[in-house]
Amino acid sequence: MNPCVKIRHRSCAETDVAALDASGVPPLLARLYAARGVRADETELSLRALAPPEAMRGVPEAAALLADALERQASILIVGDFDADGATSSALARRALRDFGAERVSSLIPDRFTMGYGLTPALVEHATRFDPALLVTVDNGIGSIDGVRQARRNGWQVIVTDHHLPGEELPEADVIVDPNQPGCDFPNKALAGVGVIFYVMMRLRHELRARGWFERRGRPEPNLAALLDLVALGTVADVVPLNHQNRILVDQGLRRIRAGRCRPGIAALFEVAGRDPSRAVASDLGFAIGPRINAAGRLEDMSIGVACLLADDSSEALRHARRLDELNRRRREVEGGMVEEARRILDGLKPSGARAFGITLYEPHWHQGVVGLVASRVKSRAHAPVIAFARDGEGRLKGSGRSIPGVHLRDALDRVDRMSPGLIERFGGHAMAAGLTLKEEGYAEFARRFDAVVRDLLGGEPLGEVLEVDGELPAGVLDLETAEAVRFAGPWGQGFPEPLFEGRFEIVTQRIVGERHLKLLLRPLDAPDDAFIDAIAFQHSELLRGEQARLYYRLDVNQYRGRRGVQLIVERVDCE
Repeated sequence: MNPCVKIRHRSCAETDVAALDASGVPPLLARLYAARGVRADETELSLRALAPPEAMRGVPEAAALLADALERQASILIVGDFDADGATSSALARRALRDFGAERVSSLIPDRFTMGYGLTPALVEHATRFDPALLVTVDNGIGSIDGVRQARRNGWQVIVTDHHLPGEELPEADVIVDPNQPGCDFPNKALAGVGVIFYVMMRLRHELRARGWFERRGRPEPNLAALLDLVALGTVADVVPLNHQNRILVDQGLRRIRAGRCRPGIAALFEVAGRDPSRAVASDLGFAIGPRINAAGRLEDMSIGVACLLADDSSEALRHARRLDELNRRRREVEGGMVEEARRILDGLKPSGARAFGITLYEPHWHQGVVGLVASRVKSRAHAPVIAFARDGEGRLKGSGRSIPGVHLRDALDRVDRMSPGLIERFGGHAMAAGLTLKEEGYAEFARRFDAVVRDLLGGEPLGEVLEVDGELPAGVLDLETAEAVRFAGPWGQGFPEPLFEGRFEIVTQRIVGERHLKLLLRPLDAPDDAFIDAIAFQHSELLRGEQARLYYRLDVNQYRGRRGVQLIVERVDCE
């Protein structure tokens, strides 16, 4: 565990805590919520609290175009992205349109290795075999200037639905739906791609209802809440901030999963991951289900992931889920080797004494579909923005980056692009994650420029790792009731971190399990002599010295042989 960590205690105004208390929130949760800036009116996680779809620029126009296409039973093509957000967006759009009565709906996701990201001219050429009258992008398209232009030249109508930050030029689509586009006042700028298309489908149902579509067709109005499991999965897997609006979408999706009302494909993914869907929380989607979907796009073809999410038959869904599980195991093997090589590269840089503010990594044999995961792992270790590159087979490098709070990664790439026009062929993304393409011979210059830009953004002072802590819990509340309350009080995730507590404990017993994890039996110092509690510190392969330690931990519920008990997940140990 990194000894050079600054401990920061989360604080909150007592007036905010009191307001939450008054609204009926239990005292511990009131303090946790207030420390995360939650107001009393933001504890409401029902669908009634969602912003209306028509508040998002372009949604009414997109719904009208889609309704026109349904009226004439035109061919509709959904073009997605090769990650979990793109897969859930594609599946949601296809399922909703078919439930509305569309008879000619197809989807297409580009091959990461041959076509790259987004609606490129090459993908438009490939899409001609579907002969679409209307093309709808999901989770991409805001930067597809040439691809949209080519699609329009083909005589197709184009609706772009995306959530990424736009560049200076917008595509010439018939309609653009993106909460981050200029002139859009929608309150939730942090929607994932699947959230954007969900809003479009909600407005489409309203549009069809107004046209008398369901009455004329003699079909019931679909319950779009049935698609919220897909919205929750895509939102968490894309690591967008869980602000109030996103927490509503994720919470409602998780409730459906826990109630056994999720799609067969998601249920099958829980099964192969060994997770209990009746106790599902956001971390299950982020660390177990999402990676299995993503493995298809990283190693092979995301159509497997979409097929799993669209499957109506449980046996078919399980067959796809097992294939995704196999791909995920392969992905972990590839990733493990690449991360170890990346660490050796970093260790080799240390003797020079020069600290990189923006880290770039590249090995010619690295797998293009896994470099983003390498960047994420190294970022967590070095606590600096990291971009990892791999060859694309055509003399170019494809980079995937992850950032830290304080460095907006897409904006950093924009600054590099302005400093060295033409160095980056294309780029896009968010504050915390971005991708880019450049010629192989430009790697060294890019590495220098990127480091200089990040150094300037940080004012020449590297950001140290900060552990934000929610304080101590008395031994009397370290029980199953508290652990359960905290577990389901989220959904916790990006921008709404799971609570981290601290406390001093007596180390009763300790042992290494699985060669790299430390299993502990503890006693809180303010507890009776026989009040013991289990704990585990993952990736900590050394026994602790001393009889006592200050631990920084998350509360968890451990289930073993039908029994449930409290377990502490230890993030940091300070021996005393």
